Amino acid sequence: MHFILRIFMGSLLVLFFSVISAMSQDELVFDGFIEPSEVVDVSSQVAGILEEVMVERGDRITKGQVIAKLKSDLEEAAMELAMARVEFGKRKVLRNEDLYQKELISIHEKDEMETELRISELQMREAQEELEIRTIRGTLDGVVVERFLSPGEYVGEDPIMRVACIDPLYVEVVVPAEKFGMIKKDDKAEVSIDIPEPRKYNASIIIVDKVIDAASGTFGVRLILPNPDYLLPAGLKCKVKFPTR
Repeated sequence: MHFILRIFMGSLLVLFFSVISAMSQDELVFDGFIEPSEVVDVSSQVAGILEEVMVERGDRITKGQVIAKLKSDLEEAAMELAMARVEFGKRKVLRNEDLYQKELISIHEKDEMETELRISELQMREAQEELEIRTIRGTLDGVVVERFLSPGEYVGEDPIMRVACIDPLYVEVVVPAEKFGMIKKDDKAEVSIDIPEPRKYNASIIIVDKVIDAASGTFGVRLILPNPDYLLPAGLKCKVKFPTR
């Protein structure tokens, strides 16, 4: 009886380990790397001297937020002059409207004054643009990764700072070529990390490369991972478990 029981238990163990082995072979688990979804080097449209930088490394910024300014004394003066010309032109047109109604000035003179006003308004708009481009604004929601320049330094072609978008994050995975066709776009996958503490997240597959790298025998897969509270930093290694069919 004991002999038969030992055989039965042995058979169960063999079956158990066979099932575990088959499961591990079928699992699609690979190393991944978490990256920002976008990295931008913020620069200026025009050259000049940096007057002020409103953010530091690690600060969160939003799209459209003023993050730096160039010296703009001349542009501000030009703007004030253009505004004064517009205000004078408006008063001139208004004062002469009655004269025109009384036929004391010609249509040609009236048209000339209105044209001068229109030209002044266009010059003011130009001055506004010249002033505005000396104000540097964020082009995306993200965090400042690095600041390259400080107030007083010359701004040319080099960037002022680097900004990274970390909501959402991208998860990049390199998969062996023999698994091609087993991972599908729009599927969900499980992303496991150990830092700052062991956790699992759901991510969506957004890119599956259609070309296999001949040298390494691999292809790339990209997943998108929401990070609305900025709790996850970019630069982490992770494990990605893809669904099996």
